Amino acid sequence: MSQLIEGILRYLSENGNANTLSLSQYFNEEHQKIVGALKSIQAHGDFVIADPIANKKIELTDEGKLIAEKGSHEANVFAEIPDDGIEQSKLMKLPNAKIGFSKAMSAGWIQVDKSCVPPLVKKKVPEIVDTVQEHMNQIIKGDILNISDKDKQEYKKRKLIQEVVVKSFNLTKGPDFSLTLTKLETDLTSDMLLAGSWKKLKFKDYNFEALGAPLESGYLHPLVKVRSEFRQIFLEMGFSEMPTNNYVENSFWNFDALFQPQQHPARDAHDTFFISDPKVSNKFPMDYLERVKKVHSKGGYGSQGYGYDWKIEEAQKNLLRTHTTAVSARMLFKLAQQKEFKPIKLFSIDKVFRNETLDATHLAEFHQVEGLIADYNLTLGDLIGVFAEFFKKLGITQLEFKPAYNPYTEPSMEIFCFHPGLGKWIEIGNSGVFRPEMLLPMGLPEDVCVIAWGLSLERPTMIKYGFNNIRDLIGPKVDLAMIQRSPICRLNK
Repeated sequence: MSQLIEGILRYLSENGNANTLSLSQYFNEEHQKIVGALKSIQAHGDFVIADPIANKKIELTDEGKLIAEKGSHEANVFAEIPDDGIEQSKLMKLPNAKIGFSKAMSAGWIQVDKSCVPPLVKKKVPEIVDTVQEHMNQIIKGDILNISDKDKQEYKKRKLIQEVVVKSFNLTKGPDFSLTLTKLETDLTSDMLLAGSWKKLKFKDYNFEALGAPLESGYLHPLVKVRSEFRQIFLEMGFSEMPTNNYVENSFWNFDALFQPQQHPARDAHDTFFISDPKVSNKFPMDYLERVKKVHSKGGYGSQGYGYDWKIEEAQKNLLRTHTTAVSARMLFKLAQQKEFKPIKLFSIDKVFRNETLDATHLAEFHQVEGLIADYNLTLGDLIGVFAEFFKKLGITQLEFKPAYNPYTEPSMEIFCFHPGLGKWIEIGNSGVFRPEMLLPMGLPEDVCVIAWGLSLERPTMIKYGFNNIRDLIGPKVDLAMIQRSPICRLNK
């Protein structure tokens, strides 16, 4: 580029003026490269004055170039006809025979002899002049004075030629013309200011209309997008959000308060992450703890209990909460301490932790969507009705319910949803009506029922975004570009 710039300046110095098209031919370079060199010269100041010029030019299309090389279609048709004629069907097998036959007939070069069976195409004149080919070659040479406007219009109609606008620049010497370019400074430094050298330097002009580099900004994870939609649905249905900021819970609220026996397999270290420091908790509502102990070991409230020796040492163990139902238990106990019971609808969406074997649909850390309604005389029908409305707002209609067993709900149902990507039904949640053995020790009235459910956040997100493996959605192997590309979550509300 520097050699081309020096060549252009030297040419102007010797000749006084030039056109970029003529410079392109002179230096045997593409015109666009000449224009690029001109822009570089202009960036250094008023070395050159460039006046834009726009000229119209006729050039051949690809078909026109083919005719210039091999002759017009009508001339090729004429050349293929033998002296004794040829059947039209055979003649039409030639390339571009249809247009060639039509133009040759119009020019009076050929005729169809219908006295023969079958009719034959014969020459009408002994020889021809291929004017179209001659005109195409004249246009290549730039000699178009002998081509009439009528012929030009005909060639445009046949798409043999096209009119293009050629933009170029007429160059003359500018007030700062020189054969050498001074390097332009791009930054004003503190050294320049201290030394005063900036006064003698030339700086490159700033282009204030240039687009800046796009800023790297944060992106919302698909889970966050779906979580926001879930939260909005709960709020639209009149639910209030529960506080879920305690990831570390004790076994009493996580298991015992939910009428889950201390010998239950879920309390094994293979299923639960227990905390080593602090290992135990000591603050409990003691009167409530005694009622929980009694209903576990001896029964009560119409239940015979589990009949085992309940130990406070097991209840004191700290763990990473295995479900947000522990939060629901705390909120229901708080509700039971009020002087007058008032129906309530609560929800929460937060992380829970289980010592799971990782696979396509299971992680050791995931989100649980918890919801409960406490009111008088609620039934399983009310629970199913809430599900129908809730999942309708999620845009998920393929649902199935399966009877299940939970220590703290009776009756209980597992919720399944069809995953089109996996091609099978997957469990997305659990639900049921909280047992009297859980609610009555808290102090809630006997005719108060609580329906509740816990859903996965990850699995509905997998369905909405088309993930077949949960580890592609969350975890250490997630592709960060996926987060940037993921669209807005739109649920069919």
